[in-house]
Amino acid sequence: MKKSTQLDKAQQFHALHHKNELLVLANIWDSLGAILLESMQFPAIATASAAIAYTNGKLDGEQITFKHLTSILDNIVKSVDLPVTADIESGYAQSEKELATNIKELIELGIIGINIEDTDKSTGQLLPIEEQCRKISLIKQVADEKAIPLFINARTDVFIHENNFESYIHQLDEAIKRGLAYKKVGAHGLFPIAIKDESTIQKLVKEVQLPLNILTIPGIPNFKTLKKIGVSRISLGPSFLKIAIKAMKNLAIKLKTEDGLEDILTNEITNDYLKNLIQKHY
Repeated sequence: MKKSTQLDKAQQFHALHHKNELLVLANIWDSLGAILLESMQFPAIATASAAIAYTNGKLDGEQITFKHLTSILDNIVKSVDLPVTADIESGYAQSEKELATNIKELIELGIIGINIEDTDKSTGQLLPIEEQCRKISLIKQVADEKAIPLFINARTDVFIHENNFESYIHQLDEAIKRGLAYKKVGAHGLFPIAIKDESTIQKLVKEVQLPLNILTIPGIPNFKTLKKIGVSRISLGPSFLKIAIKAMKNLAIKLKTEDGLEDILTNEITNDYLKNLIQKHY
């Protein structure tokens, strides 16, 4: 089978946001997870910064090095023939020059999309709109120079900085303001993390008119409702990892009381299944 080019993958990924269906991204943290999703015919692969951090014994928040992150992303991209979008938090950069260098490296690895957030890692506060717009504009410029339409999913952290606002209305106004500003300088999607109220989501969809990304957190509407009100993309964030750890924890509890052998011996995920995944026998 002919492998897709990076340009093909980038164009495919953009198109996935403009269909009359939800793009559900079960965010992974390694190559095996990517291969699993490819075998199940998911249309794209997305990473979660928190899942990558946790599985490397670190907290989220750019606690692993950019070099470490790119080595993980390189392995993931090489393991599948699907579009791969990466969560790069605030860009792992202390300057615009460093950000440009990082984006070039990501594109050269084969990455076709990114999440870029508007919290300043050094202060823990929202970046001024103008500063985040310069970052997004720079990312767009680098992607244009590399001739790859990198999908820029602009994450705004307005809804996790509620202490900065007098009311929820002010938060919503700020989210709309940021969404429109980010759109103007080249963002292709808006990711208002921690948003969960149905009417607020619908308002953002209507006012910003960018593909909207919702994170699976308690309190959000169900998938059917999200699709109906115009949401384009659903991200699991670290939830896929949490599900895996829950299964491991439950078995570990049994093992401590000399139980659980039946779970191990009847597990449908066998060595042969994993070998077939790696060898792409699916």
